[in-house]
Amino acid sequence: MKRREALKNLGLATGFFVATPSIISLLQSCTSEVSTWTPEFLSIDEGVVLTNLADIILPKTDIPSATEVNVPQFIDKYIKEVLDDESQAQVKTVFGTIVSILKPDAETKIEKVTQDEYKALLDNYMLLEDEIDQEREANLEAKIMTKSEFLNNLKWMTINAYKTTQEIGENVLVYDPVPGAYLCGDLQELTGGKSWSL
Repeated sequence: MKRREALKNLGLATGFFVATPSIISLLQSCTSEVSTWTPEFLSIDEGVVLTNLADIILPKTDIPSATEVNVPQFIDKYIKEVLDDESQAQVKTVFGTIVSILKPDAETKIEKVTQDEYKALLDNYMLLEDEIDQEREANLEAKIMTKSEFLNNLKWMTINAYKTTQEIGENVLVYDPVPGAYLCGDLQELTGGKSWSL
């Protein structure tokens, strides 16, 4: 499955994420329930798409899903409060394209789109490291993100926001509230194979 392979290769791409105090504060302010959440920047349909994509990228397993730790709310708030006007316009344009792929006519309700249709979207447009973005190749000078660039950026943002949440940082990753000790050894023996939290 192409999507799974892309997620497995993600480790190299997500090694760098600047979690400034402002960004962490913004993330921790996202506390609304998914069922009652109304997007601040995105449209209702775009919020539904974002929620579904986030939960496909990071589904519930023995740890919480992306929506359970308010990742979609954070992404919406981040776009509204951090991105400049030009970047916001790009996100709106590409999000509109993604919604139109999932909902090809006005009669289709976005809530009726199935998980398989979301997975097919990701399989079709999320690229592996060695794959060529045909949409970008066709127009190298375009300033708008391609569908693949957008979905890969969304995946990156989803995973990094997820790893930065308090729930994941304190209860899933290895957490040391007062870091300072220098530990040398194998990750498996030091933390049971878990990554360190911020």
